[in-house]
Amino acid sequence: MFERPRAGERALLVNTSLGAPVPRDQVAELRELAVSAGAQPVGQINAVRDKPDPKFFIGSGKASEIRDAIVAGAAQLVIFDRDLSPSQERNLERLFACRVLDRTGLILDIFAQRAQSFEGKLQVELAQLRHLSTRLVRGWTHLERQKGGIGLRGPGETQLETDRRLIGQRIRTLHAGLGKIAVQRNQQRHSRAGMPTVSLVGYTNAGKSTLFNRLTNEDAYVADKLFATLDTTLRKLALPRGPDAVIADTVGFVRDLPHELIAAFRATLQETREATLLLHVADASDENRGERIAQVQQTLQAIDAGDAPQIMVYNKCDLINESARVDRDAAGNVRRVWLSALTGAGVELLLEVVAEVLSAGKLHLLLRIPPDAGRLRARLFNEGVVRNEVSLDDGIQEVEVVIAEGRLRQLCQNANIDADELLASSCAAPDWSLQSGAAAG
Repeated sequence: MFERPRAGERALLVNTSLGAPVPRDQVAELRELAVSAGAQPVGQINAVRDKPDPKFFIGSGKASEIRDAIVAGAAQLVIFDRDLSPSQERNLERLFACRVLDRTGLILDIFAQRAQSFEGKLQVELAQLRHLSTRLVRGWTHLERQKGGIGLRGPGETQLETDRRLIGQRIRTLHAGLGKIAVQRNQQRHSRAGMPTVSLVGYTNAGKSTLFNRLTNEDAYVADKLFATLDTTLRKLALPRGPDAVIADTVGFVRDLPHELIAAFRATLQETREATLLLHVADASDENRGERIAQVQQTLQAIDAGDAPQIMVYNKCDLINESARVDRDAAGNVRRVWLSALTGAGVELLLEVVAEVLSAGKLHLLLRIPPDAGRLRARLFNEGVVRNEVSLDDGIQEVEVVIAEGRLRQLCQNANIDADELLASSCAAPDWSLQSGAAAG
């Protein structure tokens, strides 16, 4: 029985493809993932098949070639760019006499290293245990041991059964802990009621965190590697006009993001699902940006955020000598914004566009609120729609707001105020400049 090694960083990379040559970007991405996980690539092998082999995924001939390359390169680990079944992983480890890691296991390892917050660590552990629960296939010698003893009938509980039971117990504990955190997050979102939320999404390493720092004057961690940011960060976003917003920097997406991670990070990704507006950040210098954009859209659909309004943001335009600008369609709707988060070129244009889109279809008014309508005034402030307030001599508060008419009427109804009478006594703000527009991908 093969005893599975627990350590080793020298990795042989295996890129596989079904029915076509292995794409270059797929080869580069696997190397980036391996390096991000702390592995030291010592070689790579490409394997093309018409269909997966049930035993090894690759054919026996290619498996023998990999075994020889392991010996030649003194590799301690083999990393596949595909998900392997538990039996395939076990068979390959027996043949190679070293650890075998598939794509999901590799990404989970990176996430485990990146998690900093308590919630992030719980989410990663949950994803790891879900993945591990499918891997208990007697690939380790200790799984053969059984416990028994005086007073017990039969051989007792096998180690495999013990592992499954303990994993199940820990998964239930993690679910309970993440459930409590989800309640806290919902309370925080309710406290921001009425304040629009802008969420940064995009393929990993597209420059989301750099743009987040540029927009908020923060110093969030930034690095030129995959999944540099894991935990969601929320900050206030000051807009040139209209009410301020909350901006969220979220985990980057990647091709074939493991389902275990999507399920475990649903609480974190809630900020994306409930965002008022998504800023889809793409690397303009990436020759495969079209494919990357499509993969992000697929992930957004998987987390039920595919229908949220989006603005495409083409970052790193300085690397391809493109000017910072806003592209619009024939109807004047925003199609995309070109900018460089590193140099700051085009960031002001993005802020103007965000303000425009968030204010689309809203009224910009000077409301004359009488002294006995303090309840309405308080609700307007709670909604985060107040831009300015001036006290007049007769006790009336002149409150400048940017709000949808339907929402204003609802607040008036809740405060027992006649909305038509209030609107009749109010007027449009003198610096009216908001335009209707729609964001498009």
